[in-house]
Amino acid sequence: MKKSIFLGTLAVAGLAAGLASAQTLADVQARGTLKCGSNEGLAGFAAPDANGNMQGFDVSLCRAIAVAALGDAQAVEFVPLTSQTRFTALAAGEVDVLVRNSTWTLSRDTDLKLDFKGVNYYDGQAFMVNTALGVSSARELDGATVCIQTGTTTELNLADFFRVNNMTYEPVPVATNAEGQQQYLAGACDVYTTDMSGLAATRATFESPADHVILPEIVSKEPLGPAVRHGDNEWGDVVYWVLHALIGAEEYGVTSANVRELAAAPTENPEINRLLGTEGELGAMLGLPNDWAVNVIAAVGNYGEIFEAHIGENTPVGLARGLNAQWTDGGLMYAPPFR
Repeated sequence: MKKSIFLGTLAVAGLAAGLASAQTLADVQARGTLKCGSNEGLAGFAAPDANGNMQGFDVSLCRAIAVAALGDAQAVEFVPLTSQTRFTALAAGEVDVLVRNSTWTLSRDTDLKLDFKGVNYYDGQAFMVNTALGVSSARELDGATVCIQTGTTTELNLADFFRVNNMTYEPVPVATNAEGQQQYLAGACDVYTTDMSGLAATRATFESPADHVILPEIVSKEPLGPAVRHGDNEWGDVVYWVLHALIGAEEYGVTSANVRELAAAPTENPEINRLLGTEGELGAMLGLPNDWAVNVIAAVGNYGEIFEAHIGENTPVGLARGLNAQWTDGGLMYAPPFR
């Protein structure tokens, strides 16, 4: 009952905030900075580098939105948020957009009054154990202690998986990924569970990553993407089309290295021309300069460049493209037409 009251209260707050901030693009431009709700620290996705500058897969999307809205990839204030605070911060207007490994679900879309503006990573929940445990399948985890972040879809999926498989477990609640990592490495739990990408990112920071294995079962669908408030349609359009400009650019072979050259004159591909603003007036429809996508791609690269730079197979995180490959390569990444 308490949870229902909380969600209902948050829904009202989200609706009020959405109606009050229908001009977020204008607010961002007047402020001169984008407030991006981000992970408090997840290798490959959102974490400070040696110089304290935020880097990562999700960080790059924040920077892409800042380039589109402000013309400056550095004009971003990253607001670190936990799994418990991320949605209330967005609803309350403390951030302009949430780009923080957040799963698009029905209740978040409706009861929490959020709008998810596409998917930037198709994921699924998995389980990580120490190799010394001698486990090769999640179906061998009956009676295990499991570190689990509270306030997440992961918590609910865990209960479903164990119930369906007639197994029991003892939850070890944690508030953040950092706490979950600490507890798991300290032996407070046998298993750490979260999105598979999050496990890969966490394992990459271990002193001996090879001592830990991610079990083969993927037990849920976790479409992760950026979110804005209900009622903020114009701003939501900007976020949506920035994401899909990155995806479309990869499909059309537009990269950070060639985008300026391709934008210098119309090409033989009208879709590229419309994307880059050399044909039509699509930028004006978004309230942006016509060359906004040129500036975005030049600053951060296309979707594939971002993926490979931060979380791809040649990085410590080591993720294969899988479902996040282009639709032309058997994946789910598919940009709607720019026309």
